[in-house]
Amino acid sequence: MRRAKKGKIADKTEKLLALQSAKLEDVEFSALEADREDLEAIRRSEAADKRQLKEMFDNHKNEN
Repeated sequence: MRRAKKGKIADKTEKLLALQSAKLEDVEFSALEADREDLEAIRRSEAADKRQLKEMFDNHKNEN
């Protein structure tokens, strides 16, 4: 986050704008630099995706 003056404290709006712009950045995953926590996070994310897809398909089947 860029500040206009050195020592100026960013207000809530400036912090939110910086956070939003950070969310738009592409992030590359490096398996070589990943630690156990990173790998566990990936595993949990994939499991959550599977649960969500299963729920979506189950709900779709129940509607028909």
